[in-house]
Amino acid sequence: MDQSPEAPKQTPTAKEIAAGFREKITGPDREYEPGSQLPAARKLAKELGVQLMTVQSAYGQLRDEGLVLTQQGRGTFVRDPSVPLGTEPGSSPAFSALAAELSTIHDALQMLGERLDRLERLVGSETPPSP
Repeated sequence: MDQSPEAPKQTPTAKEIAAGFREKITGPDREYEPGSQLPAARKLAKELGVQLMTVQSAYGQLRDEGLVLTQQGRGTFVRDPSVPLGTEPGSSPAFSALAAELSTIHDALQMLGERLDRLERLVGSETPPSP
């Protein structure tokens, strides 16, 4: 059976919506730069003829991939990949606490590495006693 050219278009899934925005964020013909705001979920749902939950799910997928940040009451924004995840203004307190803890651990490991280097130089500079 032939489909008429006026057949209703199938509504996109959350996966398809996410894939479209992923391409617009990371693709070679990028439409959204870091800091850009994605369309409001309600407005996009209406334009696409899908449920609000579908768009929210798509945006959630992008957020889980670290591509966007969602700020309640403000919108969804493209995340700057050069800023460590969880340290952006407006990040959740749990992410911010984890980022601070990881930074402290990183600093401590760096300091231990420097001490180990000094110790190795000190021990290596001593000549072993002759038998």
